Amino acid sequence: MSEYARYFTGYPANIVEQVLGLIKARKVSEYLLKKYPQAHRITSDKLLYSYATELKKQYLKNAPPFGRAAFKKQGDMVTNALGTHTYRMQGKTRKHDLAINSDLLRAPEPLLKALVVHELAHFKEKDHNKGFYKLCCHMEPQYHQLELDLRIFCVAIAMGENPYACSSSNSLHY
Repeated sequence: MSEYARYFTGYPANIVEQVLGLIKARKVSEYLLKKYPQAHRITSDKLLYSYATELKKQYLKNAPPFGRAAFKKQGDMVTNALGTHTYRMQGKTRKHDLAINSDLLRAPEPLLKALVVHELAHFKEKDHNKGFYKLCCHMEPQYHQLELDLRIFCVAIAMGENPYACSSSNSLHY
């Protein structure tokens, strides 16, 4: 079993087999670039805050206020976290904060969206239960496929092969 099999725990065996075959053939970057040709252009915490705020306004109008959003180095993307959702009290108001793994600074926008949607869903649902995933799918109908592709992206990062960090045609412009 591949060292990356842990990234796909809980997926059906046929999916895991396909993904591990992709990894073994060293075609992870090729797969990602074919499906998502470009990296997003959300290159700062301020832009991430605006992006997350727009999604919250669209889908979670009655959720508690939004606090901060930031890209942060969070260690291994699967063991530690891709993103985190926390809340703090500001006076009598509960503010929700998002931290997104800085490895997602150079990723396709749909994968970033999947992670932001995941963290925003925690505004209403603390646990990863049926209601949580229903809310994720409400905000992003392709959520489950994007979550799988996000895990494949994590493998690319773990292998030191982020396809969006090297190619000049996919580079970010600051």
